[in-house]
Amino acid sequence: MNKRLYVGNLEFSTTDSELEELFSGEGKVIYAKVIRSLDGKSKGFGFVEMETEEEAIRAIEKLGGSSFKERTIVVSEAKPRKNVSSGRNIKSGGYRNGSKDDLNYKLKKIRRKSR
Repeated sequence: MNKRLYVGNLEFSTTDSELEELFSGEGKVIYAKVIRSLDGKSKGFGFVEMETEEEAIRAIEKLGGSSFKERTIVVSEAKPRKNVSSGRNIKSGGYRNGSKDDLNYKLKKIRRKSR
């Protein structure tokens, strides 16, 4: 069964292929991905999926706390992603504070009158 790993404190210039190459010494890498923001800049962490749990454990033990591109990387088992709310209030059209001076508040009020 494949095992997904979290890799943190990556140097921002790290590529997916460099990450894959680093972990391939510990077993078969299914995929390696450096997480990037919408503008394409690295967020300094990524995920690697190893083919077996044994390979993943070996990678955690050998690579966790090791130096990669002059940084001490963190390697651990990836945790399931939590449901993250966008912080938007759906009832108010996505705006938290419907100030009476706010244009969207005024438009919403006009729409209600026209119904």
